[in-house]
Amino acid sequence: MAPPVRPRHSRIPKEKFPLYFGSLKSQPYNESTSGRGVGSHHSLRSIAWNPLGSLVATGSSDKTLRVWNPEKPNVRFSTELKGHLAGIEKIAFNPVKDAELCSVSNDGVVKFWDVRTKACVNEVKGLGSAHTLAWAPDGISLLVGNKRGELFRISPAKSAVTTSHQLSIDTNQMAFCWSGEKVFLPTTEGTIRILSYPELEPVLHVNHAVKKGESTEFMLKGHTASCLTTELSPTGRYLATGGADSIIALFDTKDWICQRTVSRISGPVKSISFSFDGSYVVGGCEEGPGLEVTHTETGEHVHTFKTAGPCEAVAWAPTRYCLAYSDLGVLRIIDADRK
Repeated sequence: MAPPVRPRHSRIPKEKFPLYFGSLKSQPYNESTSGRGVGSHHSLRSIAWNPLGSLVATGSSDKTLRVWNPEKPNVRFSTELKGHLAGIEKIAFNPVKDAELCSVSNDGVVKFWDVRTKACVNEVKGLGSAHTLAWAPDGISLLVGNKRGELFRISPAKSAVTTSHQLSIDTNQMAFCWSGEKVFLPTTEGTIRILSYPELEPVLHVNHAVKKGESTEFMLKGHTASCLTTELSPTGRYLATGGADSIIALFDTKDWICQRTVSRISGPVKSISFSFDGSYVVGGCEEGPGLEVTHTETGEHVHTFKTAGPCEAVAWAPTRYCLAYSDLGVLRIIDADRK
């Protein structure tokens, strides 16, 4: 099903970004077989590329889970994975296995799929109102979070939770550091916690005296409202966080100082994605049309991808300048290599 992996485009300077992408049109991937460009109107909640960038999966609130060949937009060449009984909140491919996909639904069920055979190879139940997941970089375990502030460490090889952890602050979509030794947890209070993995203990502490009973845990602060999502750049240089305050904050991972913020987004930032080289960042928003692309190092706005409606889910391909996003319930992909 997957096409051969194409060589990636060389790095595009920010001055030339609009020249490469300005004339390109996005390709719709419709679940309708009519071929007339009519997409379904369900909410596409999550988009995930496999590690090679040869497959892209979509998860929706109407329980639809589908894997697409990015070279063939017709639904006949896609694979539907059936089995979830509730809306799908988050999906992610195993970072070291190109055909293993994980999905979590809001009824607390996590499923592991072999996308080659369409088979559900394992599932873990009883995780409450689960809505977030993140693979550890080694692909051996992952974390799932629910809306009650619980974190569950699970394994694709086991049908029961490995360990569970009750957080003091509710958390949203998390991300691992590339070594797998730390996990970044955005909270409903607008802060970002940095915890060790798998112990889930605070890594950093403040270097000043605190009042009796107060925590010494050091947290990143960059939002005036709930922090909804976070993403680490492929280079490891920046941690991006997106908030309900319509802001993307970029933290330097050397000193954990917020270097710059992106404020062109018109609503809560539900997803964040870096280009494969870390040069560009884009945020998905549940309000207003358009996707704003920002140059990571300078904070300059470089391009706006025009869309028909809000784009809650966005994901750059891991190997090339190819952006997948949701638009009115339809997956769309815009690829510089097709120029």
